[in-house]
Amino acid sequence: MSRPLPSVFDQALASAVRAPSPHNTQPWRFVVEHEVIQVWLDRERVLTVADPHRREARLACGAAAFNLQICLRANGLAVVVRLPDPAEPDLVAVVRLDGNQKATPGERKLAEAVFRRHTNRRPLLDKEVPPAVRSALKSAALSEGGQIEYLDASGRYTPVASLVRQAEALQADDRAFREEAAFWTHREEGSPDGVPNTAAGPPPLGHGLVSLRASHENEDLPSREYEREPLLGALLTRDKGPHAEVRAGMAMQRVLLTATAEGLATSFLSQPFETPWTRDSLDRLFAGLGQPHTLLRIGYGYPTRLTSRRPVGEVATHRTGPDVPAR
Repeated sequence: MSRPLPSVFDQALASAVRAPSPHNTQPWRFVVEHEVIQVWLDRERVLTVADPHRREARLACGAAAFNLQICLRANGLAVVVRLPDPAEPDLVAVVRLDGNQKATPGERKLAEAVFRRHTNRRPLLDKEVPPAVRSALKSAALSEGGQIEYLDASGRYTPVASLVRQAEALQADDRAFREEAAFWTHREEGSPDGVPNTAAGPPPLGHGLVSLRASHENEDLPSREYEREPLLGALLTRDKGPHAEVRAGMAMQRVLLTATAEGLATSFLSQPFETPWTRDSLDRLFAGLGQPHTLLRIGYGYPTRLTSRRPVGEVATHRTGPDVPAR
C-alpha cells in the first residue's frame, strides 16, 4: 500500500525540530490549526539551573520558528510571523499562511541547509573565513532584526574569552550545574534528545583562548589541539526581553543556515550566559551596541554526525476545533 506524501505542514514541522537547543533539550511544542502553526515553549524541557529565566529556551524556539517559515516559503507559500503576546508568555510565535509567493533561490538554499546544519564541537581547520562570507553572515542577522559583532574586529576578544573560561570554572564548582549537564550529555548514539558522545569533541590538548565545554568532551577520543583563536561572533539585538530573545533566535538560525550553506562549521559558547556574574559582565562589554544573546564559534571543519530529534508526532498537536485544548 502506498503512503501519502507528507503535507507542506509536515515538512515544515520536520524542519522546525532540527533547530538547535541547549544540550539538545528541544524545549518546544507545536499546535497546528487550519493554516496556523503555534510555537510553544515547553517548560518541562528548560534547563532550570543553566537557564532559569528561559532565555536560551526562547532562542531555541525562535530558531524553530525560523525553520518553519523558511520551509514554508521555500515551498512557495507566503508566511506572516507574530511574536510573543504578554498575555500568553509561553506562546513564542504564531506562523500563519498568507497566500502564495514564488520562492527565491536564497530561501530554497536555506531550506536545504536545515537538514545539514549541526553543532560542530571538534577542532576547526587553520583556515580564515573570507570577508565576503563574513559579510553574508552579518547580512543574514540584519535581515531578521539582529546583528553579528565579530570580536576580532572589536577589541572584545580577550575579555570575552576570559569570561568564557571564568564561567566554565564557576560551573565546574557548581554541583547542581554539573548534574544537570550530566543528565543531558554523554547519551547513547541515536538518543532522541540530549548530546551523544558521537557529537562531543575530543579533550583539548593544551589550553586555547576559549574552552570546549567540559560536559561536551568525549573522553574516548584522543586529545587534540584546538584552534588558538577561532572566529567568534556575538549575536545581538537592539532591545531586550522575551520578544528580543525570540527574534534573536530567528536571526541566529538564519546565520547558522547561511554558514552551513557556505560550507562553514559552527558551535556555541554558551557558558558566560549561564552564570549571573559573567552574563552581567557580557552585558556591560556590549553596552551601546545591543543586547548579546549568544556567542558563535565559526570556521571550517570536518563534518560530524547530526544529533537525533524527537519525532514530530511527540511534539505536535493538530487541533481541529475550539473545544480541543492546545496543550
